[in-house]
Amino acid sequence: MLPHQPPVHVYNTGKMNQYQGDEHQLAEHMSEFGYNAFYMTSGFYNGGFDYDAAKEDGVDHLGWGHVGDGYHNVTRYGENESSPERKESLGTVMRNWHPGPLAFQFVSDTFSYIYSQAMIRALDLIESDLKNGIDPAEKWAASKRKIQIKSSLPPPKFCDPLYCVVDEAPGCINFEKPTYGWWGARVEDPDDSLNPHKGEVQNWEVWHVDEPIWRGVSKQDQIFFEDRDDKEICRHLDACGGISATSKDSGSVVFRLPKQEVGLVVICGCCGKQVGTEMILNNTNIDISYNGEVLDRNAWDIWPNGKCVRLMKQFDANVAKATTGHNYLKIEALENLSSPVRISHVITL
Repeated sequence: MLPHQPPVHVYNTGKMNQYQGDEHQLAEHMSEFGYNAFYMTSGFYNGGFDYDAAKEDGVDHLGWGHVGDGYHNVTRYGENESSPERKESLGTVMRNWHPGPLAFQFVSDTFSYIYSQAMIRALDLIESDLKNGIDPAEKWAASKRKIQIKSSLPPPKFCDPLYCVVDEAPGCINFEKPTYGWWGARVEDPDDSLNPHKGEVQNWEVWHVDEPIWRGVSKQDQIFFEDRDDKEICRHLDACGGISATSKDSGSVVFRLPKQEVGLVVICGCCGKQVGTEMILNNTNIDISYNGEVLDRNAWDIWPNGKCVRLMKQFDANVAKATTGHNYLKIEALENLSSPVRISHVITL
């Protein structure tokens, strides 16, 4: 499917036999289109080391903080480390639920091997063409490759066709860090001439969790770096956050929405995996309107997870129409708001 149509790799830290449900079926369903699922723990087991026997003897190589994966005790770049603490840290398999350096080396090696295999197969095909008098540049020209579009794919196996059988992927503005790609919705300038709520108070502010520099950093690495001038390299780049209102004085935040094909609108709260119900769904101290019309909260539901609320499932005859060429979503802080409302994501389709 290349160029500009890379294969999709799903990386899972677990064992394949733990995921014989949806994920495994999806890999089989979509494999011919370049879908590949990689299970890290299964890869470790497939090397031949008996992790179960070692665990029975009291050594859990895949437990949090353990050094050594049964095959190696440190990463390649850690072999020449002079600091014992740093060298030990670089041999960590799992920091916590996140892999450590040794596990990530295994993952990177695996994907390097996968792509190397693909390149060797490609070279074999080219060599075969040359031997048979075929011009590879002509045979494999991008202009002759089959174009894959949504109708080329099989029907979705698990996703609601309402949301999957569309031309565009959902758009999402995300206030967490780091964030990459197209932002989808955007916060409208309060003074923009197209802002249907121009003149209203719009003082919501972007907010992020202020994390200490050593959050998530192992003690060995902290000892090694804490007195160095470049210790900032240890700070995690990720930070939860959202656009925030703390009282009625915050007024409203207005989002200009991108083109919508279905009419789906979802907002998510920060911070926590289950904040959607209290912060949004049952919060009578906020009003949410779409194109100037207050949405009926009785039609909202928690979706797709506990931090998010689906405000609109799809367009229907009762949805207010745009008056300026764009659809607008407004969230307004009301009189009795006393706990912060922080919106981390706005998802549209």
